[in-house]
Amino acid sequence: MHIPDGPRFWCDTGVTLTIVPTRRRRHAITETPPVQAALDELREALGDDRLEMGELVILGAQQKLARVRADRDDTAALRRRLADRIRRRDIPADRAAADEVRRAGWARP
Repeated sequence: MHIPDGPRFWCDTGVTLTIVPTRRRRHAITETPPVQAALDELREALGDDRLEMGELVILGAQQKLARVRADRDDTAALRRRLADRIRRRDIPADRAAADEVRRAGWARP
């Protein structure tokens, strides 16, 4: 369906509710055994069966983003260290073997 002010999406909320217009993505979470275990542990710690899923999604996304950024930072640091070692010619390698490969080419037995 196209509305003059832009595209509009509809969410079918089921048998008991009418169709609700929405411009936001909707998500469904199935409590698989690992998800249920994590949520049950949180429910027990909070002393409440009701959880704010939006808050959990935000916290989880922030934690995941922090991990992704840390991994990128680690990878970048390792690349810089390797580049510095290459510039200093501080690479533990068998130079004679490297020269032989350069001269004869790479071949597998």
